[in-house]
Amino acid sequence: MHGLVVKNTGSWYTVLTDDGQVLQCKVKGNFRLKGIRSTNPVAVGDRVTVTSAFITEIEDRRNYIIRKSQNLSKQSHIIAANVDQALLVVTVNYPQTSTTFIDRFLASAEAYRVPVILVFNKTDLTQGDEQQYLVALYDSLGYQCLQVSAETGEGLDRLRPLLDNKTTLLSGNSGVGKSTLINRLAPGTNLRTSEISDAHHTGQHTTTFSEMIPLGGGWLIDTPGIKGFGTFDMEPEELSSYFREIFHFSQDCRFSNCTHTHEPGCAVLQAIQDHLIAPSRYQSYLSMLDDKDESKYREAF
Repeated sequence: MHGLVVKNTGSWYTVLTDDGQVLQCKVKGNFRLKGIRSTNPVAVGDRVTVTSAFITEIEDRRNYIIRKSQNLSKQSHIIAANVDQALLVVTVNYPQTSTTFIDRFLASAEAYRVPVILVFNKTDLTQGDEQQYLVALYDSLGYQCLQVSAETGEGLDRLRPLLDNKTTLLSGNSGVGKSTLINRLAPGTNLRTSEISDAHHTGQHTTTFSEMIPLGGGWLIDTPGIKGFGTFDMEPEELSSYFREIFHFSQDCRFSNCTHTHEPGCAVLQAIQDHLIAPSRYQSYLSMLDDKDESKYREAF
């Protein structure tokens, strides 16, 4: 029997079978030993084979979004599989999403060929120069940017058509308004939302598991809020290709194995001096290079 994993609570997986059944399944014990270095060998969005309420096989994945496991640095955590696109919900304030977090997510999505739409939420609370700068920055790199308010509904008319007939991963820091956004896009879902911590302007987890929500002939994948985004399985020499503008200028570097940190004739360093690459993007690139040295999970800063 074949089906789609539509919910993952950690120990149980909800599978929607091709004939319309909804089954609660577990993973067979020896399944975890087949070279899958992941805290969750089965992810929401996976196509699987089910035998007697056990998942016995995962079909080949078209793509996936992956990050380093927070507590087990040498293992990965697959956020979702077989997605058409990702919506990264960010906020300039209440709470603030760091550019490091945004860039790490974008680089991971580039690596696994997942298109990303940046959704700047809470325009009812902030529409200052910083947000407009970030929108202009990422728009110039070719990323589609939308400014919305999940609270008031502003801007959602431009977002809804982009989700039709597609499997979309919804991600972002805790507190950026993902649950409120889903409640707007899919009335009747009634996801729980929470207030932002007054002391630290940080979010609190309201979603505790990953789940696929039917929407517009497709699926919206709701995931728990992420505090940090540790990258996984990226080699230092390939990292620059996941930063679009750094890759563009790197074609003119004197050395083909240039790391864009100190080498003579580095076109990337020259582009930074000429203000053609945003300092925040370059700092994100350096922080990801640094991951390889530290071999540990890094929180966004």
